[in-house]
Amino acid sequence: MVGKPVEELTSYPAESSAGRCAAPDPTAAGEPATGIEGALAATLAEVTGAGQVPVDQHFFDDLGADSLVMAHFCARVRKRADLPAVSMKDVYRYPTIRQLATALADSAPSFQDGGPAEATAPAPPPPAPAPVIAGTARYVLCGALQLLTFLGYSCLVAVLTAWSYEWISAGSGLFDRYLRSVLCGAAALLVLCAVPVAVKWALVGRWKPRQFPVWSLRYVRFWAVKTLIRANPLVLFVGSPLYTLYLRALGAHLGRGVAVFSRNVPVCTDLLSVGAGTVIRKDAFLNCYRARAGLIQTGAVVLGEHVVISEATVLDIDTALGDGAQLGHASSLHSGQMVPDGESWHGSPAQRCGVDFRFVEPAACGAVRRTLHSCLQMATVLLLYVPLAIGGVGILLAEAPQLTAVLEPGPTALGSWSFYTDALAVSLLFFAAVPLGLLFQVTVPRLLSRTIRPGRVYPLYGFHYGVHRLIALSTNRKFLMRLFGDSSAIVHYLRCLGYDLSRVEQTGSNFGTEVKHESPYLTSVGSGTMVADGLSVMNADFSATSFRVSRTSIGPRNFLGNRIAYPSRGKTGDNCLLATKVMVPVDGEVREGVGLLGSPAFEIPRSVQRDSTFDELKNGERLGRRLAAKNRHNAATMGLYLLVRWLYFFWITLLAALAAELYDSLGALALALANVLVLVSGVVYFVLVERAVTVFHPLTPLFCSIYDRRFWRRERFWKVPSETYLLFFNGTPFKNLIWRLLGVRIGRKVFDDGCYLTERTLAAIGDGCTLNQGSVVQCHSQEDGTFKSDRSTLAAGCTLGVGAFVHYGVTVGDAAMLAPDSFLMKGEAVPPHAQWGGNPARQTCGGDTGEDGR
Repeated sequence: MVGKPVEELTSYPAESSAGRCAAPDPTAAGEPATGIEGALAATLAEVTGAGQVPVDQHFFDDLGADSLVMAHFCARVRKRADLPAVSMKDVYRYPTIRQLATALADSAPSFQDGGPAEATAPAPPPPAPAPVIAGTARYVLCGALQLLTFLGYSCLVAVLTAWSYEWISAGSGLFDRYLRSVLCGAAALLVLCAVPVAVKWALVGRWKPRQFPVWSLRYVRFWAVKTLIRANPLVLFVGSPLYTLYLRALGAHLGRGVAVFSRNVPVCTDLLSVGAGTVIRKDAFLNCYRARAGLIQTGAVVLGEHVVISEATVLDIDTALGDGAQLGHASSLHSGQMVPDGESWHGSPAQRCGVDFRFVEPAACGAVRRTLHSCLQMATVLLLYVPLAIGGVGILLAEAPQLTAVLEPGPTALGSWSFYTDALAVSLLFFAAVPLGLLFQVTVPRLLSRTIRPGRVYPLYGFHYGVHRLIALSTNRKFLMRLFGDSSAIVHYLRCLGYDLSRVEQTGSNFGTEVKHESPYLTSVGSGTMVADGLSVMNADFSATSFRVSRTSIGPRNFLGNRIAYPSRGKTGDNCLLATKVMVPVDGEVREGVGLLGSPAFEIPRSVQRDSTFDELKNGERLGRRLAAKNRHNAATMGLYLLVRWLYFFWITLLAALAAELYDSLGALALALANVLVLVSGVVYFVLVERAVTVFHPLTPLFCSIYDRRFWRRERFWKVPSETYLLFFNGTPFKNLIWRLLGVRIGRKVFDDGCYLTERTLAAIGDGCTLNQGSVVQCHSQEDGTFKSDRSTLAAGCTLGVGAFVHYGVTVGDAAMLAPDSFLMKGEAVPPHAQWGGNPARQTCGGDTGEDGR
């Protein structure tokens, strides 16, 4: 899951801090601090409870502070009108009171050498706009119309399914039924692909820059189009010319030879313009819309020719890159930013850099190759996958009549035990599928990988490209990764996939439940390294015409936080801490023995005294005993994970049998009813599962070792329940209801377009908040063997931008805004009506570009 432990960004051991700052002057503590130094020192003393804070002592190494303490210090400073605002980035950059005061002196005109003059508060930045709150009638009407839209689409799918099943079943012999399956599949695929395009042009026409309130009739049209185009089967063809053809059909202006590898489908496609030869890599957001203060705002995203958009990037509305421009990984463009022709930018918000992100040379890849690849893809789908999906059940029933007792029960079958035992026998196939899937993963992709040579440039849309995509698809199975993650079994699973893990130092939490890669056979992780959730190993580099796979190596004794895209050219070595959402550097010297935070990354302390509290459990006999106990607990959690999903699969089998029983009397309506029941019962079931997991051990703020039973229970909470069903309710009032059922303290009329809350009962969200796609509120953190969690609160009217990440112990004031792709660190307090942005987040001047925007 997304919500796996991340790092605690705190102090560096004193003996390892050479080069950070000089040793403190022994006379400094006796000199009275005056002016801005005195004000900052007094504020820090209030926060820490110390009587006096020497101005030349290092915050972390000498004073023993940690990032949570310094976040509270920054918040306290921001409340003083006579002091300039201080961000966490300033604290890390200037880690003593004297250095900080010197750096901020120019922005603090109210202090003179002799002491504070009459306080003159600096002009405050313009406040964030007040949120637009819809009336109750519109809110209820919007939800009702969304429900009717879903029911109508379910009926359409049911009619197509019923007609296909009847016609396929009427065939004579296996081959005839196969041919009918191909024809039905082609017709169904055509309809399901054409309907979203037709609905878009009928309900919207061409998208134009504008804004309109959520929970309005115009929003219902927007939501219907957004939901349908993202549910289109052609989305499965990401990375293929068929996908770019789909975007053109939706109105996007794409030049020749554009390659798109991101599964985040643009919505307002008429506002997307991409020049020839541009490549957009995976996990990039180019939505061409955003939700802000209760409004949907649409705007243009313009990319010139031969542009490179790297992994894990966010492009807000009204942004542009000129011809030949580049945007590095883990970076973002905020509204109003434009990258000039030929320049390379990185960071969040992006700024100029001297890094070339074109890591692979182009290759010959003409129109003939693209056309043949598309035709082969479509033929594979129509001749293999679609017949199995559309006609598989009909063929199976015809060739195995013994299954008819389950899916076609007689008049009294539902009241007989034999019907349920037959359904039980069918559902037990679930347990056979798990080892079979694992066997396939560790054999077939490994054989295929022998056909691709690391370091060699291959053209796109050929044999090698197809093999590479198949390896990536088949070895990134979320079900198995979640099953083995957060346990000692994960290292054995990854080794079976092909990871090089050197000599494993088992911790029981070496990897989380979300790890993905492009080639497991070219991924190496050093001994003693721990990885939280959301790691994306970038083993392949792409241009618009070619790709190349390379070995990606993560050094030993590292700790990697959440949502990190690690490139093959990453410049980190031994004993590094990579913070959440950090932009791993690909230039300069190899970083070792330091922490890295932010985008672009800067050095921070590697560890802290607070995180050494439980070091005695990291080795020796106590480690052996606690690790064995953790393994037993994790094994029970894995068994519970399988049991919960098998019971749901068994329930789905019974619903299918019920639909078959009612089909003679209700026809396609029975199938539509079954579709609705699958979704509704899934919500009820997994809400009850989550409540059952926490009923005796509710989630509370924690500070403990990973070998504490309370942490193991938290791992069980992350693993056993499912969150996939929440995706169906993004952008609807029903998601607020589900959050409430899960224990979230959520207000009225919250607009949630795809936010994720890791610990539901530790989060509080006020009335009228606006939560964008890909945003996260994570109420916990972990570094190495120490786990921390606390509550986070979003007050009324807050906005979280696309891809924004909010850490634990955070308070966001009324109507405050967090810009896209921002990282709000733990313990931060965002004032009401403030606008913050960046990684790490800090107060901006009211615009979207932040202090580094151009």
